[in-house]
Amino acid sequence: MKNNIKKVFADRDIQQFIGKQLRLGVILSCSIALLGGLYYLFAHGAEQTPNYSRFSGEPSSYTSLKGIMEGVFALHARNIIQLGVVVLLATPILRVFFSLLAFIKEKDRMYIIITTIVLAIIIFSMTSGVKI
Repeated sequence: MKNNIKKVFADRDIQQFIGKQLRLGVILSCSIALLGGLYYLFAHGAEQTPNYSRFSGEPSSYTSLKGIMEGVFALHARNIIQLGVVVLLATPILRVFFSLLAFIKEKDRMYIIITTIVLAIIIFSMTSGVKI
């Protein structure tokens, strides 16, 4: 009986940790994007309206993690906004990773396998993209 009570509390602790991690990730990403947006408005708010009749793609500094981080350290507003988006995208991926650790701790083989497959698919999808 005591083992079952300990397991329930351990499960609840893990669920609370994962819930806090999700909330923290969303709050952090929104804060970063908001700060970058405010900085962008102060730095570029008075500029002329862009020509939307002609499309030009984004430079690689906005589409690669290395370029984003370089821009953040150089205090470029668009890169700070992009960092907020990256943190937002990383939040559910971290949730899957922490769930995997929880299933390993619980020694639940079926969920370990399923979560490992999901995490592998996410990582494969992110790293095997076509470079343009």
